[in-house]
Amino acid sequence: MPLAFDSISHGTIAFGFFNIESDMLLLDRYFFFADDFCESVSKIAEIHVKDVSEVSWDGYQIFNPEDMGDLMAAIHGIYYNGFIGEVYRRFPFPETRKGFKQKPYGSRNRDIMKAMISKHAVPGRIDLIVEQEKMDVSIGVYRFERASFYELIKYVWRGGYPRWEGEVRPDYVIEMKEKIVRSSGLFKGISFEI
Repeated sequence: MPLAFDSISHGTIAFGFFNIESDMLLLDRYFFFADDFCESVSKIAEIHVKDVSEVSWDGYQIFNPEDMGDLMAAIHGIYYNGFIGEVYRRFPFPETRKGFKQKPYGSRNRDIMKAMISKHAVPGRIDLIVEQEKMDVSIGVYRFERASFYELIKYVWRGGYPRWEGEVRPDYVIEMKEKIVRSSGLFKGISFEI
């Protein structure tokens, strides 16, 4: 489930996994795959940020709320509109709370997710920009203080809410953490304690 996070630029916004059978993340109106996010964070961790560092990855943006859909309505089976509705029609919310865990194999459904989102969103590059002097981070048009950016990373590490199934994380999540732990600068002080 996406959770609310503070941004400098847009106030409180949603970020997170929105279906346990997929490794796709949403950031307000951006949609992208978790491995691309983790690999981009890993790249930033590997380089020594002098002034401004930038990496980017492929993603999608939904401009029309009707194209996005209603997450809570889809979860509860009330109606299935937009992209999120289409996802829940294909991958319904589990019948029991026990089944509500983020699947570490969500990338298996990547082609299905790409086909669904391509009907509702505009593809494009998403930039991750680190400004060392300000110690803030931008993801596309959304700007975050360093502490808020840490929270996004830790959310993915945990597997969001409801956490990774069996506490098994995909390799790209483990690799991101290892690179962050070995880095300095931007990531100094981040803790992965759960």
